[in-house]
Amino acid sequence: MELKIVKIDIPEGTNVIIGQAHFIKTVEDLYEILVSSSPSLKFGIAFSEASGPCLVRCEGNDEDLVRLASETSLLLSCGHTFVIYLKDGYPINVLNAVKTCQEVCHVICATANPLKVIIAEEEDGRGIIGVIDGSRPKGIEKEEDKKARKELLRRIRYKL
Repeated sequence: MELKIVKIDIPEGTNVIIGQAHFIKTVEDLYEILVSSSPSLKFGIAFSEASGPCLVRCEGNDEDLVRLASETSLLLSCGHTFVIYLKDGYPINVLNAVKTCQEVCHVICATANPLKVIIAEEEDGRGIIGVIDGSRPKGIEKEEDKKARKELLRRIRYKL
């Protein structure tokens, strides 16, 4: 077995969700979940089959995000994984709905941070071991950091 690290491209203004699912209809069910979550949400979904033709299946309502999700899924080349790119919305808006999709086994990450995926590869396939999401902590927040956090949440309208 060989370990590899795959750097994921996350363009400015987008977020990515990566997870594992188990069935070909995943891409269509995730499409329905996302399209009904918000009329302004733009997204692209890709799902890598692990058997049969082993294709990257893709859907979405934004051509560039569909292409990006498909290319990222092929770059990962891990069976039964899905990649969702979002624009004009955040993972927090869709994450619970994604997790309740009957084909979804688990969500590995949801981020806009610099992202690296740790892959295990052997003769017959590849799998995601984990992710490196963003940077290391630089310390423990102080009172001014708490104030800035609370102000940010109110500025982006996630708190009153």
